[in-house]
This record gives sequence, C-alpha cells and structure tokens, in this order.
Amino acid sequence: MTPHARIPGHRFLHSPGPTRVPDEVMDAMRRQPMDLADPRLDRVIQACEAGLKALLQTSADVFMYACNGHGAWEAVIANLLAPGQQVLITGTGHFSESWAVQAEAMGAKVLRTPWREGYPIDVPAIEAALRADTTHAIVAVFVVHTDTASGMTSDPVRIRQALDAAAHPALLVVDVVASLGAAPFAMDALRANVVLGASQKGLMVPPGLAFVAVDSAAMKVAAANPLPRFYWDWARRQSPLSYRKFCGTPPQSLLFGLEAALGLIFHEGAEQVIARHRMIARAVHAAVEAWSEGGALSLFVREPAARSVSVTTVAVAAGIDPEALRSVAREQFQVAIAGGLGPLAGRTFRIGHLGDMNPAMILGCLAGVEAAMRVQGISIGSGGVQHAVAALAGGVTETR
Repeated sequence: MTPHARIPGHRFLHSPGPTRVPDEVMDAMRRQPMDLADPRLDRVIQACEAGLKALLQTSADVFMYACNGHGAWEAVIANLLAPGQQVLITGTGHFSESWAVQAEAMGAKVLRTPWREGYPIDVPAIEAALRADTTHAIVAVFVVHTDTASGMTSDPVRIRQALDAAAHPALLVVDVVASLGAAPFAMDALRANVVLGASQKGLMVPPGLAFVAVDSAAMKVAAANPLPRFYWDWARRQSPLSYRKFCGTPPQSLLFGLEAALGLIFHEGAEQVIARHRMIARAVHAAVEAWSEGGALSLFVREPAARSVSVTTVAVAAGIDPEALRSVAREQFQVAIAGGLGPLAGRTFRIGHLGDMNPAMILGCLAGVEAAMRVQGISIGSGGVQHAVAALAGGVTETR
C-alpha cells in the first residue's frame, strides 16, 4: 500500500463539529482503561458530571450517553413522550426539522412553528400555539439554541417568557449541542427542564459522548410515561454505580477527554471563553461583510444579534458551487470548512469558529477561504482579512 504523501503543517479544521481537539484532551485520552470497580473511574465520572453542571449553571441531574447528539434527542423523546402525545418544536431550519422527524418516527405528534430563512425562532407563533392548546396536550416545547445549519442563535429567555405568558405547563427542552461552551447559557435561571448537548463542538472532545440534564419536573413526566425503554431510561441511570450510570461499560477514553476539556474551560474562565468566542465571531462576520461587497456572498442570518458565535453561514449567489469552493479550500489551502445542510445544501457554506480557537487560527482560516474564492473566480469585495484583523484588534483592546 502506498502511504499518503505528508502535508506540511496541519489542516485547519473549521467545521462547526467536530472541532479541533486540544493536545491536553488528546493526551488525557491516551490513558489506559480502568476496571469498573476502580475508584479512580468514579472520580472521573463525578468530575465530568460536576463540570457539566457548573457549565450549565444547574443543580439538575446529568446523564451521559455513549452516542452523538441525535442519541441525546432520542433519549429526550423516549423519556418524555408516549406515542400519540404532542410536542411543539420551534422552527430553526434543518436541525429543528430533523428533531421533529425523529420524534414522529418514535410515535409522537409534532406541532411545528414556522421558520423564516435568515431569522431566529418565531416567539409569537410559540405563544399562539400554546394559548390555542387549551387542554394542555402539549407535553414539551423543544428548542434548538444554535442551529448549526443556519448559523442562527435564538434567545431562549423569550421562549420561556412565551410559556409563562400562555400559562402553559409544558416542559422547556433546550438543545445546546452547538452553543454550550461558546455562548451564555444558564439552565436554572432560564427554568429549562431538560438540556441536552454533545462532546464534539464547544466541549472540544471527539464525537461519541452526549449528555442530558434533567430537573425534577421532567423526571416526574418521565416516570409517568408508559413508553417501554431501557438504554435511554433516566430512572435506570439515576444510580451511584458507574456501570448503571452508563447502562453498561462507560466510554472511558471520552470521559478522560471531557474531564480534561472542562478543566481547560474553567482554567481559562467560562466568561473569558464566551468573550473569546464573541471576539472571533466578530472577526468572521466582518470578513464576510467585506467579501459581500462583491455581490456574490452574504451573511445568511439577517439579524446581527442572532448571528451565532459558533458558526457563520454564508449564502452564495446562484451559479456559485459551494462544494467546489470547499474542495479548493481544503485541498489547495488546507482549510476545511462545512457545506450547507438540508434546504441550504448547495446554497451556503459554513465557517466554524468554536472550541479550541484563537485569533491567529481564525485569520489563517479566513485567508485560506479568501484565497480559494479568488481561485474559483468568485466576485468578492477587497479587504476581508484586513477587516477581520481590525475587528480582532478592537476586541483585544476591549478585553484589556
């Protein structure tokens, strides 16, 4: 077998997940596994649970699963919704629709609020749907905090306010897969009942580990749910024994990595991590706005306040092939960016900028993307990278 030619340096990973894994996390994952009775394993699991609770700002129970975010979605559906019961899923685009389809496949009746491309969740539509539900048949409201397909972040506080205004008892369930560790989130202050996430984005761990934080109200709903379940069952996992917490053998290497990643986040400081993400996102937005002056590109999210600090979705004009652009960026300039998903496939590309990311890394990414666009003959305004530099320099000054 002919070995692959070595590429000098490293390829820049700028998908919105998986994200770059820090060396400290990779080193932690090199540890040998432990037998399940080893008290050191219990301490690792406890550290991960405590760290996630601190990052979520919650006292709720945390259950971890050897799965991806879709597995966490299924855990939520299996515990909260019996076949035929209703859930209101707030429209954010590709990921809210994917969650809706998954819920329907498991027998739930899904009500959807409409999604308008380029805009955050329609809160008045949520309140209207809840007010119309006079029998309180809706068990829960599912919310994707940051939709990585559209690059849009909605305000969950406004959704909680809609629930309160409608005086509806539905549970508030929030997906923070793409926002935790990048954007502010406080579960208990929000009065969210269930929050779910996964390892491969802002938590800076390889894919394969997900979690669900569940408060007492949601546990009561789950206890009354007659749907048969085993692996996903929160009640079975509510145990001090590590093998019961994971319904079998824990994914030890991923837990070692998560413990190290949470340590990095808290060593830097959660507020500083959020500020860093804001600064880097401003640089990306500034570059895209400058490129947009050429008429071929635009920021997909129309409302600046709703633009994600995790990923920026860039809309392209008709006739531009974003997949060809991605190939040139990856193969010629060693910058891996993401393509469009669902209804945005072929219409957008995405630049991920979350997790283990610093200003120099994002400038390298933007320079590679700009070079690829020039190779492809895409009409762009001048000075995209220079505008990003200016935004970063201003951000550094502000944080001193």
